[in-house]
Amino acid sequence: MDQSGHTPVQPATPATGTTSISDAAVAKVAATAARSVPGVQFLGVGSGRALGALRGAVGAGDGSSGVTAEVGQREVAVDITLTAVYGMPLQEIAEGVRAAVYTAVESLTGLSVIEVNVEIGDVHVPGPGPAPAGSAPGLPSPPAHAPGTPPPGNPGATTDIAEQP
Repeated sequence: MDQSGHTPVQPATPATGTTSISDAAVAKVAATAARSVPGVQFLGVGSGRALGALRGAVGAGDGSSGVTAEVGQREVAVDITLTAVYGMPLQEIAEGVRAAVYTAVESLTGLSVIEVNVEIGDVHVPGPGPAPAGSAPGLPSPPAHAPGTPPPGNPGATTDIAEQP
């Protein structure tokens, strides 16, 4: 009898069967954890990220673009490619992603994470305007255009390099 006065009911036969967790399910858990880390702008890079965003906009995205998982019997390995926010320490972002993924995957799936490989494939440099959330204050802003070249959208403009006498 438990404290409520009820006797717990035990099944007549032990529950049997198997449970399998797909690579896609683990990748989605890992992607969600990775996105929660400050400094992660996007998962994936380039055309893969753009295609994932397009799929997400029409409701067909799986939410794990840039993330792959290989699930074994009791272990899993995760590979993540991401785009980081300019101005954030890249090693800290990678360590934060690794820790978040280990915690989320192990607690939600019961699988043992043997490795989380993080590739920072790009850095998002914001354009003019307010800094994105999570960017580091006090760091220099990236140049709006390369010195010696006209500003974007104004091909006839003069350059910002002064002639030296």
